[in-house]
Amino acid sequence: MSIHPTAVIDSSAVVDPTAEIGAYAVLGPRVVIGPEVEIRPHAFIDQDTTIGRGSRIFPFATVGADPQDLKYKGERTALIIGENVTIRESSTIHRGTGSGATVIGDGCLVMATVHIAHDCRLGPGVIMSSYAVLAGHITIGEGAIIGGMTAIHQFCRVGDQAFLGGLSGVSKDLPPYMMAGSGDSRHLVLSGPNVVGLKRRGMPQATIDALKGVHHIISRNRRPLAEVLAEAEAEYGTVPEARKVVDFYRSSERGVYR
Repeated sequence: MSIHPTAVIDSSAVVDPTAEIGAYAVLGPRVVIGPEVEIRPHAFIDQDTTIGRGSRIFPFATVGADPQDLKYKGERTALIIGENVTIRESSTIHRGTGSGATVIGDGCLVMATVHIAHDCRLGPGVIMSSYAVLAGHITIGEGAIIGGMTAIHQFCRVGDQAFLGGLSGVSKDLPPYMMAGSGDSRHLVLSGPNVVGLKRRGMPQATIDALKGVHHIISRNRRPLAEVLAEAEAEYGTVPEARKVVDFYRSSERGVYR
């Protein structure tokens, strides 16, 4: 175990013998540090935070702090960080509220100065670019990429492998596999499947074509949403990824960008 003598570690914290704790780092009550974790100098791990194998917390990051929620009354909540997660400088990630938890999935990259509020859930492999901010109770799907200086409203969802361009404001759900950005307007524009990203992940062209078809039916047709979803399902419902898009629209509580 490598713990710098200036580090401050609460007596209730559990640190794996293979972990590394840098100078002036602070570990609060009931923190659990897994194998091969690196806590860099000046990082602050507040309380009730679990960090999985191989994750790295960079200087001046604050993880596991109290949620910024007026309903929070000091109850025991948690932050769970998966394996091989990287949290860069000056990022802030807060615990959940009520009896809830904030969860960061395996392999996520949280770039410098990102804020992730209470009760958010990030799937595996999510990339959060610098200065992106998530309000409370947001769900980000597996492999999604969130551009820099974006802001997402509480209770929104971003689907699997979606791509959100920088400088975007999001107040509704963003479907899986799709790409969106603010462009030259003040409103988010859904531009279709994230073709480059999907190809990089090995998605077959036939599947991408089906996603293009679903997007065309949903976005180009002004008929009631239930009707166009039924049409998209009838034409492309045998493709699992296309069906996921249709189901995502149907399950939305905030509405989905169309």
